[in-house]
Amino acid sequence: MKPTEYFHKLLLAGLLTTATMAAGVWPQFRGPTGQGIASGPGPLKWSKDSGIAWKIPLAAQGWSSPVIADGKIVLTGSRKDGENVILSAFALDAATGNQLWNIDLFTPTAVETAAMHGKNSLASPTPVIADDVVYVHFGHMGTAALRLNDGEVVWKKQVSYKPMHGNGGSPVVVGDLLVVNADAEIDPTILAFHRKDGAIAWRTPRGQKVRSMFSFSTPLVVETDGRTEILSAGSGMIGAYAPEDGRLLWKVTYGEGYSVVPRPVVADGMAYVATGYNVPKLIAIRLGAATGDVTQTHIAWEATRRMPKTPSMIATGGQILVLDDTGTLTALDAKSGNPVWNEKLPGNFSASPLLTGDTLYTVTEDGVCYVVGISPDAAKIQLETDLAERSLASPVLLDGALYLRTENHLWKITGE
Repeated sequence: MKPTEYFHKLLLAGLLTTATMAAGVWPQFRGPTGQGIASGPGPLKWSKDSGIAWKIPLAAQGWSSPVIADGKIVLTGSRKDGENVILSAFALDAATGNQLWNIDLFTPTAVETAAMHGKNSLASPTPVIADDVVYVHFGHMGTAALRLNDGEVVWKKQVSYKPMHGNGGSPVVVGDLLVVNADAEIDPTILAFHRKDGAIAWRTPRGQKVRSMFSFSTPLVVETDGRTEILSAGSGMIGAYAPEDGRLLWKVTYGEGYSVVPRPVVADGMAYVATGYNVPKLIAIRLGAATGDVTQTHIAWEATRRMPKTPSMIATGGQILVLDDTGTLTALDAKSGNPVWNEKLPGNFSASPLLTGDTLYTVTEDGVCYVVGISPDAAKIQLETDLAERSLASPVLLDGALYLRTENHLWKITGE
């Protein structure tokens, strides 16, 4: 098949997949658009003892966020079974919290589970749902496809590489492919599986020389000038990759930035990319049918004050909302990068915030939840409530309910 024919087939498949996403679906990390935007009102007042529809203890631990479709919540986790570690996926009923199915998938070796960062887990990547199949990813320890209805395994695959501090980036669906970042300690790549059987479609080396090669970001699929691109941020660069064969279309470099975690966001023909450690920056990049290294021509602006190392950004109303790891929430003008306002939220943050209308939800690493009213000119804390349990998973808002994963529980919050 010619590349152009494959591209049109891929694009059609992507459109059909999108068309099947009905209301009541939170299919991937950061929601339907992958950019932290929800629809409809959410709860405005609750505590750990009130406004809770249900609170379910989780037998398997991890920091993957929930994904939801067809009334089923899917999560991944790890647990000890004697000396063994078991990696699993499980589904809960969204109405009641009752378990629907629980499938053990991988038993990684001690070497594979070693050197885990204190803020990471063995099940940090968030699954993705498409066409009644849920795809779960444990980085170098394995990837699998399961039927959403009953958890039956469609395929399992392990692609080994040497991670640093474990895994974090979530998978993304583009047409008939499942794409993941494999930004390992050495030889980092971006990798695509065929969704039907897990066979590797392509694997593209980063090819960027930096001192620290490891990163943890999640790709974002965009359409620009009629071309589908996979935006994938790694150490020292963000690249746009062609879905049909994985070739690098264009890149923007940012020096020695590494351990990149935030997922890029796009709005109004621009991409906004965080550059990771040591001095985090936010870079605004003009999108278009670019080719090659466009660092000198396509960067619109850079911001360096109070930029995030871990939480992802939100693009809304001509502004970019940025929550840094120490709790400063800042609105930047999307065209210029100039700060418009900032508000301090007490606490340290790893989870990515979400926005619905003019209401922002976010949770600290210690489990303190904030509801923040957002306007073009200011932000105001409307609720601060402590769930009294550690949390690094990003919140989900669907059909009026807020879902939060804490260290030992999943909460469905509907408000008082």
